[in-house]
Amino acid sequence: MRFMIDFEKLKNIILSNSSFLLTTHVNPDADAIGSEIAFYFLLKKLGKKAFIINHSALPYNMEFFNKNNIIQRYDEELHKNIFSEVDVIVALDFNRVDRTVSMETAIRKSNKLKICIDHHQDPEEFVDHQFIDTDYCATGQIIYDFIKQTKIVELDFEITEPLYAAIMTDTGSFRFDRTTAEVHIAIADLLKYGVNPEQVYDKLYDQSKFSKVKLLGRALNSINLFADNKIGYMIITQKDFEELGAIESDTENFVNYNLSIENVVLGILFIELKNGFKVSFRSKGSIPVNKLANEFGGGGHTNAAGARFFTNNMQEMIPVILSKAELYLKN
Repeated sequence: MRFMIDFEKLKNIILSNSSFLLTTHVNPDADAIGSEIAFYFLLKKLGKKAFIINHSALPYNMEFFNKNNIIQRYDEELHKNIFSEVDVIVALDFNRVDRTVSMETAIRKSNKLKICIDHHQDPEEFVDHQFIDTDYCATGQIIYDFIKQTKIVELDFEITEPLYAAIMTDTGSFRFDRTTAEVHIAIADLLKYGVNPEQVYDKLYDQSKFSKVKLLGRALNSINLFADNKIGYMIITQKDFEELGAIESDTENFVNYNLSIENVVLGILFIELKNGFKVSFRSKGSIPVNKLANEFGGGGHTNAAGARFFTNNMQEMIPVILSKAELYLKN
């Protein structure tokens, strides 16, 4: 497999600038957070000034990455000047600026150098330089290859643990189709630096709050089948969140349970939010749910995508989205 990112250009940008603002998408997963943390420590090793500021709060199962409180949640008043004070703004694990929600306007207005390091499809032209390759399984794998190929810094535990988490989670614990030989070689190398797979998996997946487990029960109980049982979908309402004390980030990976049902090849999760609703899509084979999501203003990968709606008509939209999804089975 040939990857097409110009790592020498990325290296030159890093070496020729002094301060960096790192950010990622709303409701960050472990690839997003792991990539931020690894890139942060890469910069610190080079004597650079670095900040991590995100729209969303850090999910509780990833707090072990934030030992020194290096990840900040965006505050418009507190952070209003940082977009003009740093040399470079780095978008990690996303390629559409609206994915930063409350930070979007400040990022768009900033005249500082902007770069994007990502592996998703259909990028928006909001940065000066794109370092994007959709053949990568994770943004964390891009950062790993960048370090190995350019030798810009030496790997150590501070960098390798978050990179391991990034790659492990975005490959579905090494079961998704982009789990290539190169991925396993990279993982074998990361383990040399003291990464403990059992501990990382335990912290990310086996330390759930009781409210999350109860919410999963509600989600599973809501599953319905559609389109000759080839589409499975589940619904989570605001009432579910309120009654159980759960939060939106608790729903990560819930959608995949749809695909565990025999004959189901397309899974959908509808999540009612306080200001609209969110839909996650997953598929098997070559069903392009990124194109399905794009029809509703979203995006993602061929087999994993999503869209967000800022209207409160989820119940009305469910049959519309299901009917549109059915067309992708036929095509």
